[in-house]
Amino acid sequence: MSIRPIYLDCHATTPVDERVLAMMIPYFTQNFGNPSSIQHQYGWEAEAAVRKAREILADAINAAPEEIVFTSGATEANNLAIKGVAEAYCQKGQHIVTVVSEHNAVIDPCKYLEGLGFEVTMLPVQKDGLLDLNKLEKSLRSDTILVSVMAANNEIGVLQPLGEIGTICREREVYFHSDAAQAIGKISLDVQAMKIDLMSLTAHKIYGPKGIGALYVRRRNPRVQLSPQQHGGGHERGMRSGTLYTPQIVGFGKAVEIALQEQVTEGNRQLGLRQKLWEKISQMDGIHQNGHPTQRLTGNLNVSVEGVNGSALHLGLQRVMAVSSGSACSSRSTKPSHVLTALGNSENLAYASVRFGIGRFNTVEEINIVAENFVSVVNSLRKQSIQDKG
Repeated sequence: MSIRPIYLDCHATTPVDERVLAMMIPYFTQNFGNPSSIQHQYGWEAEAAVRKAREILADAINAAPEEIVFTSGATEANNLAIKGVAEAYCQKGQHIVTVVSEHNAVIDPCKYLEGLGFEVTMLPVQKDGLLDLNKLEKSLRSDTILVSVMAANNEIGVLQPLGEIGTICREREVYFHSDAAQAIGKISLDVQAMKIDLMSLTAHKIYGPKGIGALYVRRRNPRVQLSPQQHGGGHERGMRSGTLYTPQIVGFGKAVEIALQEQVTEGNRQLGLRQKLWEKISQMDGIHQNGHPTQRLTGNLNVSVEGVNGSALHLGLQRVMAVSSGSACSSRSTKPSHVLTALGNSENLAYASVRFGIGRFNTVEEINIVAENFVSVVNSLRKQSIQDKG
């Protein structure tokens, strides 16, 4: 029986926590009703479960339950937020502002809108991955209707200053959307204090099931109107039609509940593992950490390695560890990570980068094994490269 590699790709996805799965199972078999069927007990049971999950998500970000719109994931939530605002407010303006290091689930809808005549400003990031707030302020115009900036970057883990961004947008009466797929349950999120008008969430980054997400849509001060992107039935206040997937929603709620309960202790534990890993591998020369050293997710470490071929590096690592070079959603692309090149890395250095996504079930022993193997592989590849040149 082969030994599976150590899983360190928790920004791509996470295993479903057994506590989450236990909550979900009855809604596949016993409490299987449609939450929209409110004329009998089966529907009432499902509706009550959905309502509870909606309340959990709302409390997690200081929103009202009716402001939570369930979707199939953060990608759909991003599309609904960006396209929905664009279509609803196109008479007011057709200018959107986002950031070059955003996930493709934000960048691609913006490119789509450009094809329809909208103008999109793609702001650069600084070398540490943070947005320059002065450049953001200067980019806003009288016809700007939306700013979209992610809470936590999926590749380098950098945390953007959401509160400051929200203040700038509110003063200029521009809606502020944030993709918080990587942030929910890991950092404190408060849509009121941060003045966020739309926020995309997902379950599978926090040990919940795949295929379920949500979009927070502000109802007052100011009220956000969206043009639905999916029609048929008028579910979710008419913003997203489709029968609600009760087991997934129940799992989402439980995953958020657990993540919030363990946020501080688990965050500190993962930070300790990250620091241990960095201390061990940074003893080699030519190892660079990508992104801000401290203003980042506790479980994220993204490094670039000088003097090695990117493909050879990942081939050498994959027997012992499951890691990635960037976003899982674009891992089949032959292009280097747009996030890493936005930081100023060369294409070669971007290819020779590794994203470690430390998670709930990783141990000190695993981190020691990973660090030892990483150092061994890098040293071996560098030695081979010198021999080949000789």
